[in-house]
Amino acid sequence: MQPEPEVVPEWTGAGLLRGKAAIITGGDSGIGRAVAVAYAREGADVGIVYLEEHEDAQETRRLVEREGTRFAAVAGDVGDEAFCREAVRTLAGEFGRLDVLVNNAGEQHLQQRLEDVTESQLVRTFKTNIFSLFFMTKAALDHLEAGSSIVNTASVTAYRGSPALIDYSSTKGAIVAFTRSLALQLVDRGIRVNAVAPGPIWTPLIPSSFDPKGVEAFGKDVPMKRPGNPVEVAPAYVYLGSAWSSYVTGQTLHVNGGSVING
Repeated sequence: MQPEPEVVPEWTGAGLLRGKAAIITGGDSGIGRAVAVAYAREGADVGIVYLEEHEDAQETRRLVEREGTRFAAVAGDVGDEAFCREAVRTLAGEFGRLDVLVNNAGEQHLQQRLEDVTESQLVRTFKTNIFSLFFMTKAALDHLEAGSSIVNTASVTAYRGSPALIDYSSTKGAIVAFTRSLALQLVDRGIRVNAVAPGPIWTPLIPSSFDPKGVEAFGKDVPMKRPGNPVEVAPAYVYLGSAWSSYVTGQTLHVNGGSVING
């Protein structure tokens, strides 16, 4: 990608996640990689789950370990519940604990007409983008204790829609409802559940999804007139994963370059 997405924070860590362990799905690149590095900068051991981009996962390993914390990775399909159970068991076992789950894995496929959204695409998008949250969270609840946090990646499209991403936008709307509902269910267990709704963020998902004209125009329709970088989204995940947000649950933070959101 040109330019390369910025994923390494400039701030000095404050130990906000020192002694904690996190699992991040889709942690091999983009927002997931930026969150992994930011969590490591704040002192957390980081486990990532990714599909098959092994070289990307190794780069995330390099960046996390450079921060001085432990790293582990498991490759597989988060749309498969059995895999999610095994991934959580492996990563939580590696670190001896689990304090933060970041459900970030996602995929999108542009289609200009609803009639062109095939059954296989619809099922694939829903399995990756929303079924995985059920699967990963169910497995993680065996390890999360009071004071733990779950952070889900929603999207501005959940609130504003997207005519060429109807199935993707639908899953992101479901993530908002999942976040609000699960927060109510888990509040008595002391586990907080929140979400981040990024706007246009410059990640590998963009050039792989859009044609050259779409890539050129990407992000120019927001008030800041540019796409954000993953490193600009990561602080929201740090906040929601740390004790700084101890009185926040069931909420969605909008990191979108100034777009006004209702709902």
